[in-house]
Amino acid sequence: MDTGQAFDAVAKLLESSHLMTADQLPASVAEHAAHAGFRDTRIYLADVRQEKLVRLSGSGETLSVDTTLAGRAFRNAETVTVGRTPRTHTWTPLLDGTERLGVLRATTTTMDEAAATVLRALAASVALMVVSKRPYSDTIVRLTRSRPLSVEAEIVTSMLPPLTFATTDVVVAAVVEPAYDVGGDAIDYAVHEDILFLSIFDAMGHDLSAGLTATLATATWRRCRRADADLVTASGVIDRVIRDQFDRQRFVTGVLAWLDRRSGVLRWVNRGHPPPLLLREGRRPAELRCPPAPPMGLGLGDAPIPCDIRLRAGDRVLFYTDGIVEARDEADREFGLDRFADFVIRHEADGYSPPETLRRLMRSILRHQNDRLQDDATVMLLEWRGRREARMVPTHPEEP
Repeated sequence: MDTGQAFDAVAKLLESSHLMTADQLPASVAEHAAHAGFRDTRIYLADVRQEKLVRLSGSGETLSVDTTLAGRAFRNAETVTVGRTPRTHTWTPLLDGTERLGVLRATTTTMDEAAATVLRALAASVALMVVSKRPYSDTIVRLTRSRPLSVEAEIVTSMLPPLTFATTDVVVAAVVEPAYDVGGDAIDYAVHEDILFLSIFDAMGHDLSAGLTATLATATWRRCRRADADLVTASGVIDRVIRDQFDRQRFVTGVLAWLDRRSGVLRWVNRGHPPPLLLREGRRPAELRCPPAPPMGLGLGDAPIPCDIRLRAGDRVLFYTDGIVEARDEADREFGLDRFADFVIRHEADGYSPPETLRRLMRSILRHQNDRLQDDATVMLLEWRGRREARMVPTHPEEP
């Protein structure tokens, strides 16, 4: 393989993508990939529930995430190679940062380290193009859905950030179910310098008003944090905005938090929500209890008290809505807090990544209820990996 020519082909693919629609991606990728030494390229994107990989071509071809080589590449976020020269087939994950978008299939006659490097660059370029087209592409949206979303789900989904995010020191992963009918659950996160902001909301009800309430809470939270409001003030503003909009007829529970990525200090306030769980070194989870304040939207006037904990490197914190632990089977048995925490601990011990752990968790919860959730079920996992300079930072920094 002429590595210089191969990278030149990848560069030309990126250049040509600026005036391209999502529908034109497969043909353009195939054309430029051929000049880079890769034939029969195919783009597969994960569906909303991450149960199958759907080919971006209009052919309707799908591959199982759980039982195929393509699915293995997706689950493990690593290239899977089959066969040897003269025809080597590869499945390479399409990643936006650490968000798993799908996989790229390609065939080559040369699979050495240089070819592997070019293939990773090609897959990264395809992933960037998919992400750049996704916000205004109904093709991608339709492709990754098995059926239409409810109106409230469209509202909430439009506000969600990518459900996977990572840096060298922190990982955030989340799942939100039911993917097609979610009403009142929402998560959010954002990074500003060394502070990671997080939130989880559970609005009253499972209707359009619930979706509007969750969206209003998320938008207000974003406005407050971008104006440097502290957690107590932000929760008070959310309370007032929802109260004024719905005249105390609607409310939302939630946890607002921030993590200092240098020191590992986590600060949070709880507004009538299940307390987060701390997972440390495979031991029994500890509830991060904090004096609770009433849900937001009722205007009861009680301000929350912020609480702090200093995380250790490797600690994981689970934020969740009650639909996770209260999921019931046909015998009316709850999924339960112990089973929830044990599932995450066992999969952590088995070496699964946070997003793959949560994907499998949601499959387990759905099976527990015969694939019919009685309530929205949302979980967000935070992992702090630690920093060398953490020991030099005060334990209790000021609010950002």
